[in-house]
Amino acid sequence: MVAGVVWALCAAVCMGTATVLQALGARRVAAARGDGGAHGDAGARDRGRTVVEVLRGWPFLAGAGLDTLGFAAQVVALRLAPVFLVEAAVAASLAVTAVAGTLVLGLRPRRAEWAAVAVVCLGLATLAVSAGRAGDGDGDTSLRVAVLVASVLVVAGGWVVGGRLRRGRTVVLGAAAGLSFGLTAIAVRLLPDTTVLGVPAQPSAYAVVVSGLGGYLLLVQALQSGSVTAATAAMVICETVWPGVFGVVWLGDSTRDGYAWSAVLGFVACVTGGVALARFGEAGEGGETAGAQGAGEATSRAVGGDPEAK
Repeated sequence: MVAGVVWALCAAVCMGTATVLQALGARRVAAARGDGGAHGDAGARDRGRTVVEVLRGWPFLAGAGLDTLGFAAQVVALRLAPVFLVEAAVAASLAVTAVAGTLVLGLRPRRAEWAAVAVVCLGLATLAVSAGRAGDGDGDTSLRVAVLVASVLVVAGGWVVGGRLRRGRTVVLGAAAGLSFGLTAIAVRLLPDTTVLGVPAQPSAYAVVVSGLGGYLLLVQALQSGSVTAATAAMVICETVWPGVFGVVWLGDSTRDGYAWSAVLGFVACVTGGVALARFGEAGEGGETAGAQGAGEATSRAVGGDPEAK
């Protein structure tokens, strides 16, 4: 159990720091190229070149490496600790982004946001004390197939519905991305102990790919369509609440005897604090850099659940 908590915290630190590094890369490229601009086709080509330069820079590559490490830590944590603890830790990565963004990017969190950081830390500490063991259940074949089908339906449904909406599109796409990343976490837990050669035969392995990449695409669309805060808040809620409940009801996750209510309070504190810090889902601001930063956060979530991850 202690090892699971440590791995979950490692995932939060890696993902939160990765978002800041990706934003740093976007800012450096924007500063080097200038913010002025071309319009029309030339402007579109220039934005494309800007994104390519960001993706090739060392801050973004370092962030991508941390995303990968964060995903690996999350996978290990999901095998050792309850889902509700791991997903709360992933939401807490926004607190890491807020703190690291203050040091690296010069962001200025408001007093309420510093209070949210404290709430997240307190919530995580409460969860660490209250959480029991991860359940032994890994589901049967029908449940793994159901998760794969759900992954396809959520991604397809979010893409179709989000594409047709004019109002509320950002929230719907952010929520769909969160549902997908939650399915990624559940699919990881449903992977049975098997050999490497046996993984391709598992439906939950394909669910990890579909929900992870699908969530990435949905989050990119959400970040590009409106408020980063709205998209990230919807994603945080949908990727933490239902997987935690699923883990308790279906997989046998538990709290320590007599600590159920404190675990609930700790979980609520983490989610509430994460929502309050939602604007740090994209650590930087500004016109030309927004697309690259959105891609960075979405990449985080695509490999980790998040988003990112981001």
